[in-house]
Amino acid sequence: MTNNGPARPPWKVEGHPGGSGPTPPRRPTWVRFAVLMLALLAVNWIVSSFILRPPERTSVSYTFFLSQVDGNNIKDVTSTADTIEGTFREQTPYQPEGEDKAEQVERFTTQRPSFAADNLFAKLQANGVQVNANLPDAPAPVWQQLLVGFGPTLLLVGLLIWFLRRSAGAAGGGIGGFGRSRAKLYQPEEGTRTTFADVAGIEEVEQEVTEIVDFLREPERYRKLGAQIPHGVLLSGPPGTGKTLLARAVAGEAKVPFFSMSASEFIEMIVGVGASRVRDLFDQAKKVAPAIIFIDELDAIGRARGGAQSLGGNDEREQTLNQILTEMDGFTGSEGVVVLAATNRPEILDQALLRPGRFDRRVTVSPPDLAGRRKILEVHTRGVPLDAGADLGSLAAATPGMVGADLKNLVNEAALLAARRKHERVAPADFSDALEKIVLGTVRGIMLTPEERRRTAYHESGHALLGMLTPGADPVRKISIIPRGQALGVTFQSPATDRYGYSADYLRGRIIGALGGRAAEEVVFGDMTTGAESDLDQVSSIARQMVGRWGMSAAIGPVTVLPPPGSESPLGLDGVAPATKELVDAEVRSIVEECYASALRLLRDHRDQLSALAEKLLEAETLDEDDAYAAAGLPRAAAPGAVARGEIPGTEPAAGLPTPR
Repeated sequence: MTNNGPARPPWKVEGHPGGSGPTPPRRPTWVRFAVLMLALLAVNWIVSSFILRPPERTSVSYTFFLSQVDGNNIKDVTSTADTIEGTFREQTPYQPEGEDKAEQVERFTTQRPSFAADNLFAKLQANGVQVNANLPDAPAPVWQQLLVGFGPTLLLVGLLIWFLRRSAGAAGGGIGGFGRSRAKLYQPEEGTRTTFADVAGIEEVEQEVTEIVDFLREPERYRKLGAQIPHGVLLSGPPGTGKTLLARAVAGEAKVPFFSMSASEFIEMIVGVGASRVRDLFDQAKKVAPAIIFIDELDAIGRARGGAQSLGGNDEREQTLNQILTEMDGFTGSEGVVVLAATNRPEILDQALLRPGRFDRRVTVSPPDLAGRRKILEVHTRGVPLDAGADLGSLAAATPGMVGADLKNLVNEAALLAARRKHERVAPADFSDALEKIVLGTVRGIMLTPEERRRTAYHESGHALLGMLTPGADPVRKISIIPRGQALGVTFQSPATDRYGYSADYLRGRIIGALGGRAAEEVVFGDMTTGAESDLDQVSSIARQMVGRWGMSAAIGPVTVLPPPGSESPLGLDGVAPATKELVDAEVRSIVEECYASALRLLRDHRDQLSALAEKLLEAETLDEDDAYAAAGLPRAAAPGAVARGEIPGTEPAAGLPTPR
């Protein structure tokens, strides 16, 4: 029977030492350590000899000594043969013979002449001077010399060894563990771990990462067909869509080691630490392959090199990025180690990161649709007692554009409101008020003057009425003149269905609706206030992107001349000619002026409805959708905006107008 030896492990990491071949012995370092230790001890002994050496004594004449004895200024003396050493009670000036300057003397020494017959001992006794027989400047005990001579060095070396061992165990070694990875090895606990059951609304993304986990669990099933595991999976999308949550679910589901680390943790003020931490992180993962490495907020170190954004250079960040590129797909491979990364800004990442062999899969995590929002709400309300009237479907329909983090916050705010109101269960009113708080802002307890209140009512009525009349505007959901957040009044508009593309007519309708407040103030009061500041910001942003990014201007044409918002060059190095920028500004102004003229015309034509809506708003302060239509005297079935959007059963969208998608 043939002995095939031990079974080959399913994963082999290229370039990483396995079990084949002897490991070369490491060069010992005890010689250098011993030399350093001896040098430190020698320095310590020399320094301590100066510290333990007693202060020097000043040699005085015997005549000066006798004068101090007569003056009762002698504290103690010690006599050895004819040498007398002692201490004066008070410092006394003494000028040696041949010197020009006197010095203050406290410790002295003198020589008693052999012919002296002054009965010195009797004088000292009479003055109460202490006469000693021991040497006053005898050396310190041996134990004290050893303690001071070697103790500090031994203590310092001992603390250093303890610190290094502690760093090796906790942070991984090195001086303070700077060069070792700070990645955390995920240890899931039953009952608290995140699983795929906690992820909802992004099933297609979940399927992509589930395949990676399955590949790591059963590699042979894929290898039989010649399939290779992806080196990396990049999750990108807006904040709050569930990228990090999905990574936590992978950690909870995978039966392989899972290392997680934020990209910013690689960077330190010490150059080279980031690259060292990358090497150590991949070394740890290779030793336990198959394994998964999760890097959150990858754009912190993955920004494109050499572009305008990196003007001035950042050697530490680029070294870290270069090391990641090498580890993921360099000369020495890392088979069995999958890198999972998340970012909100994939457009600024270095192209070398995104090529096949590194991040093979790029998965976009988009905001959920209506069905996805319903599933997310079901996940977040599993531990929340709901009232019988709470309809998650209606709540999902009222929250278009919200992502998973927003919906989780909505459920939490509703639960807090219910607890504050001492409800046993979370009611529909709690969800409605929580949604208003999140979207419209927190109610401010300020008192408006009657004039400000009236102007605010007409301002918000202008927004709402144009939402009812303009075919491209979003339907009005609620109007309020109760101050919330930084606004004195709020008009809440949201699309009836999820939108994934926007037509030029729809965008012009958005602009007309946003200009409704300013237009209403001009129609009614003949002037305008600063209340339209946020409206003008929104209008300018939409119009500028229509012209410069979406090709909705005949003068500019179907070209992109403006960078995406948030990625502008800090020095204006965008390659756009000044004449083109002037033309963009002129087109933006033209679009806004046309829309403003349309807003003024509509409000003047429906002046009575504007006044009726404003008066009702002054009376009730808050109007929902049905009350607003009733106050404006516009039947919902006949309102131009509702008919154009096809919201009325049995009607079709008007010809030439955008259909919600």
